[in-house]
Amino acid sequence: MADNVHELRPKGGDTEKITINLGYVDLGNVDLLVHEGFYSNRTDFIRTAIRNQLERHAEVVKQSVARKTLELGLRHYSREDLEAVRVAGQRLRIHVLGLASIADDVSPELADATIASIEVLGALHASPAVKAALADRIR
Repeated sequence: MADNVHELRPKGGDTEKITINLGYVDLGNVDLLVHEGFYSNRTDFIRTAIRNQLERHAEVVKQSVARKTLELGLRHYSREDLEAVRVAGQRLRIHVLGLASIADDVSPELADATIASIEVLGALHASPAVKAALADRIR
């Protein structure tokens, strides 16, 4: 029976937590829809609303991604990646829509020497030391 079980939602590590403020009337309307069984909880309602808006504006997003030359999705930079960039005498201009991550074994010095700029629309995962070394280049 276990081989017919499928994951319907991403695991906790595949999401980023956000906080929003809603007026009491809006929140009451959300709670009413949850109570009436349209949504399983507030998070389900909010996630559905966000996905609907993203779908509604998908063409604009697609055009903007192309115009800004953003990498779409998940982009991970390992210590080996950055060492190769340093050996080549280059510096990266990182532009990501989604999640950009820099490996935990990347030193602040290596990041400083190899990353010219970072623009992330979404989330940047890096050690606090690496983020501090790149603070003036993160947009």
